[in-house]
Amino acid sequence: MSHGQEVGPVTRARLSPRKRQRISRGVQYAVFAVLVLLVVFAADWKAVAENFADLDVAKEAFPELITIALKNTVIYTLSAYVVGFVLGLVVALMRLSSIAVYRGVALAYIEVFRGLPALVVFLIFGFGLPVAFPGMKFPFDQYGTVAVALGLVASAYMAETFRAGIQAVPRGQMEAARSLGMSHTRAMVSIIIPQALRIVIPPLTNELILLFKDSSLVFVLGVTSLTTELSKFGGDLATEYADSTPLVLAGAAYLVITLPLGYVVRRLEAKQQKAR
Repeated sequence: MSHGQEVGPVTRARLSPRKRQRISRGVQYAVFAVLVLLVVFAADWKAVAENFADLDVAKEAFPELITIALKNTVIYTLSAYVVGFVLGLVVALMRLSSIAVYRGVALAYIEVFRGLPALVVFLIFGFGLPVAFPGMKFPFDQYGTVAVALGLVASAYMAETFRAGIQAVPRGQMEAARSLGMSHTRAMVSIIIPQALRIVIPPLTNELILLFKDSSLVFVLGVTSLTTELSKFGGDLATEYADSTPLVLAGAAYLVITLPLGYVVRRLEAKQQKAR
């Protein structure tokens, strides 16, 4: 094209943002495909199968993986979730209280348990408290210790989630309830909290996923063969068999729980966005 010649419509189309975006996307797909092919052809799949997918080891580990490790993991998670849910709601209401002392206590509680690593809380409840209070035992032994320790950590996060949910309910809802003669407590229980719970279901489900993974910290309390959970179970069997297949099975068990929960969270969030 000579200097000064008018740029034709075809040339302009080639330079359009949509065209450049399409080319960029195609390049990214091509790079991704090349990387996948490199992994597929470069990996020693025979060695991978021998070390991570031994069917004989998997057949031996699978029954106890389900009946002991997965069962214990679910118990630890759900019990901690119940403790965290109840305490979190109480702390959130204290945080929103008109009484300054309640607000201060709730804020301190949230900051402490949200700031401490879950591992440290486990050590405090598993070893620190029995030293400070000789003879002290939580109900249901180790299950109770895990439920309280993990539940306290979860409650700090849930409290902030509940607080955000309660504050997201329009103020007019409370005013309307009070104008009908309801007390503040009854309006909160009957009108505000039910609406707030619907709002915070997605983040609470996310918290359940995090708790499910954090339950792996139970190992610091010294689990037995009957109280072990998924990660400890997989690690011990991997050492015993000198094969990583049990760890792969444990990881797959985590995904069996967390992937559907993640899908539920996405569906709930999409539903809430449509309702707005």
